[in-house]
Amino acid sequence: MANLGLKERYDFQQWIIKDLKDKNGYIQRDNAQYNPRLAMDEELLWDFLMDTQEETMDYLLKKLSKETIITLINKEIVKGGFLFALKEGVFIENKQLRLLYRKPATSFNEKAVQQYQANRLSVIEEVVYEEGGRIDLVIFINGLALFAIELKFNPSGQSVQDAIKQLKGRNPNNCLFRFEQGVLASFAVDTMEIYMTTQLKGQETYFLPFNMGKGEGIDMGSGNPHNPNGVDTEYLWLDVLTKDSILQLIESFIFFEIDKNDAKKRTLIFPRYHQRRAVSRLLEDMKVNHTDSNYLIQHSAGSGKTNTIAWLAHSLVSLHDDQNRNIVDTVLIVTDRIVVDRQLQDAVRQIDHKNGVVKVMGDRETSSDLADAIAGNTKIIATTIHKFAQINQSNWMSVGNTAKKKFAILIDEAHSSTTGSYMSSVSQVLTETDTEDGTIDEIQEVTVADAIEQEIARTGKQDNVSIIAFTATPKATTLQLFGTTQPDGSKAPFDVYSMKQAIEEGFILDVLDNYTTYKTYYQLNKVVEEDPELKTTLAKRKIAKFVELSDENINQKVEIIMDHFISHDIMAELGGQGKAMLVTSGREVAVKYQLAFEKYFKDHSITSIGTLIAFSGKVDYLGREFSESQMNQFKEEHLKERFDTDAYQVLIVANKYQTGFDQPKLVAMYVDKKLRSVAAVQTLSRLNRIFRGYNKKTFILDFKNTYDDIRSAFAPYYRETILADTIAPSDVLKLDRKIDEYGILDSEEVQEFNQFLYQEKRSSREKQKMVALLNKGYDRVKRFDEKEQLSIRKVIRGFLRMYTFLIQATAYQNEVLHERYNYLQSLVKMIDVRLGGNDFTIADKIVVDYMKHKQTGSFRAVSELEYQPELTLPKPSLSDVTGDQEKHLSEILDEMNEQLNLNIDQQVGLSGAVSIRELMKKNPRLKQSARVNSREDFVFAFEEEIDNALIEGYSQSQDLYGALLNNDSFKKRVANIFFDDVYKSLKGSEEL
Repeated sequence: MANLGLKERYDFQQWIIKDLKDKNGYIQRDNAQYNPRLAMDEELLWDFLMDTQEETMDYLLKKLSKETIITLINKEIVKGGFLFALKEGVFIENKQLRLLYRKPATSFNEKAVQQYQANRLSVIEEVVYEEGGRIDLVIFINGLALFAIELKFNPSGQSVQDAIKQLKGRNPNNCLFRFEQGVLASFAVDTMEIYMTTQLKGQETYFLPFNMGKGEGIDMGSGNPHNPNGVDTEYLWLDVLTKDSILQLIESFIFFEIDKNDAKKRTLIFPRYHQRRAVSRLLEDMKVNHTDSNYLIQHSAGSGKTNTIAWLAHSLVSLHDDQNRNIVDTVLIVTDRIVVDRQLQDAVRQIDHKNGVVKVMGDRETSSDLADAIAGNTKIIATTIHKFAQINQSNWMSVGNTAKKKFAILIDEAHSSTTGSYMSSVSQVLTETDTEDGTIDEIQEVTVADAIEQEIARTGKQDNVSIIAFTATPKATTLQLFGTTQPDGSKAPFDVYSMKQAIEEGFILDVLDNYTTYKTYYQLNKVVEEDPELKTTLAKRKIAKFVELSDENINQKVEIIMDHFISHDIMAELGGQGKAMLVTSGREVAVKYQLAFEKYFKDHSITSIGTLIAFSGKVDYLGREFSESQMNQFKEEHLKERFDTDAYQVLIVANKYQTGFDQPKLVAMYVDKKLRSVAAVQTLSRLNRIFRGYNKKTFILDFKNTYDDIRSAFAPYYRETILADTIAPSDVLKLDRKIDEYGILDSEEVQEFNQFLYQEKRSSREKQKMVALLNKGYDRVKRFDEKEQLSIRKVIRGFLRMYTFLIQATAYQNEVLHERYNYLQSLVKMIDVRLGGNDFTIADKIVVDYMKHKQTGSFRAVSELEYQPELTLPKPSLSDVTGDQEKHLSEILDEMNEQLNLNIDQQVGLSGAVSIRELMKKNPRLKQSARVNSREDFVFAFEEEIDNALIEGYSQSQDLYGALLNNDSFKKRVANIFFDDVYKSLKGSEEL
């Protein structure tokens, strides 16, 4: 075989050095100039100090020798840490010496620019750091060893794995590698891949991939793209190791993460390639476009999203364009969790400790505190979406002159809370306008047309607000709002770190790799002589719920779960720390499961397995009232901590902990709930966290879903998600024309309704007039038969949904269309097409004669998931809707036995005061108010929303609701009957 004539040291190494010198301005130094006792090039350090801080150096040299100054600098580095010394300098004789100069945010200060340019980057090859120990390359900044690089040359038969092995053999106690005092990172590099670590610990050293990702867009996986003009890893020295990049890494990226349980345990965090790429790309784009655009970052679980958000926030507050104008005044980090995640709080605070830079809206802070922070000079604010909703309701006037400020909003996990009313709250808070004397511009007369234009401006894209949404699983609506428009008109994320790449790089597990499915078979029979006619769909739902809650069903599944749990020795996984989650379809099912497990453990004398339950509110069962805290015997806020102990192995959940719950000890999941699309991915992904030090395996046993359905749900998120179709004005206008064809709207009535709507205050008579205007439209709807009413409701809902996203994602404005939007929002609530046949009970009419759960398949992810990147927005069909057919109960039972439709739905068919109570419980504004306010403060929001509930439900009981609207005293007396019930229910409900 012909010899390539290429050698690692004399070719690959020299290519890198030449590029560093010729393209990045590096100085090449010799090993003889390296001091292995101090891990520095003393001559370069001295030159830097004398050139940049001559006055201070002259003062020190009058008292100390050169050797003493160098020794004292090293002592300061050893004492306080290398990173701290680089960022803050060192103090000698009470004089500060800067070891580097940051890049100034603007070019106004010429001296600061000159100091930055004076930083010296250098490289030494074949560095002998101790007797018998040599490293291929060391990168220095101002003579201080910064990065170590071990090279391997693939054509010579070695790879990056050999470099990793060699670095693991280095002496971690040598001053060059000593943690916190030596180099900030060590890189293992070959011609195809790069890995890095921030702490050498012998064979326990953990290396992270530092690769770009192989392929583009939908084909992105692990590794690096092929470079036709050189080696695939040249981005390290041509991009990452440039002066600007290195100084940015030191100033804005690299930081110590402090263990929450042990303050002495510190981890040096260095950004992975995709984290640095995403932040850098966003900064470059916003430097040019300011706050003109919104952005979507699709980063998989395991991507380090929390740190990426924190890095971006800190970088944005100092970002300026080429004309030295700042891009944003304030960065808001908004999460859809109930409280700001502790990990996010810590990351944001630990990157920069300067007072006043960061304000976290924790449990004790109110929406008023958030308003004050926004109006003030705080640079970074971390909060929940719920506090924004509260500002919009009651405290928005205190926000002040926000329209003159520029904001970047970083959304942590952009899902349901970023669609519709919540994001409207954020936009509204940040776009209120002030007059010159500082008062809110409300005292001037505003026409309805002006008010509508202002509302469109509030809920649409604002010039002073740029929203950057982070999520692993973008829905079609998320892409529509935040995606970047592609040349073909589709919407795509601005930056992608795919699930495929995360799995291949070993940051998360493929949860589809060990998947078992079951199917339930059962036979139902009547226990009544009569054969009543019932509505098909409703009867099926009631039967499905009856079967779901039957003791036989729950007990058999508990047997199957425990057989799997014990036979697969789940507890023995991860060195005896393995845990499981049971996902149920509802609160009552979860309660019955918990009771069934307790009975099973008692009957089988099992004491080594502990279960916990997670659900919201209270459940009445067997004459008893059950709550999460009562069944677990501790408060909800302690659940995560308790479940992490050895006392508990199984967590039973009902619509809780299916998203955002990070517990790497979870190895098994039992699914007794129908999962679709994003919900399927988010729920099953609770298992995908790796557990350091163990070869973790995952198990899923599914009673409700097929393996093909689950694979289909994962397909759009495996790589890059693309929105194939976007909402255009023509889509909305098409639905608007369809509504016109029904002839249910009168333009004069719509305009009059909006006149009342935009009045600051409305009398009871005016509210009744609004109801009367809605009734006129509703009367026209009632002229149609039930089948047509279903069609009308479907078209109106489609119009409302699509119009909402149109005005949020575009600058589209149409006053007439917006007036119709306002009117239809109220009208659609009055259209009740579920007429007749609703008030019945199924439990006394049927029994379960036979039930069996049969395994239908066991699956392994033996081949790559078929990628289906495109999502489409849900658009309502304009075809007719088939109405429910009345069928005999016996026929319905036959269909159920064949189709086994077990979808669960909640029936709402109440009247009078009970109807008002339920309407109030569903009110999103009240939900947010109850979460953050005391009972006394909640009264104000409650009283404001009573009229809206009466208007919404007016058609159900016109006489009663009309009287309440006209009599404040009577209205308050009725409302007080269920005030406590509403408050307690909303206070205890799960997060939205």
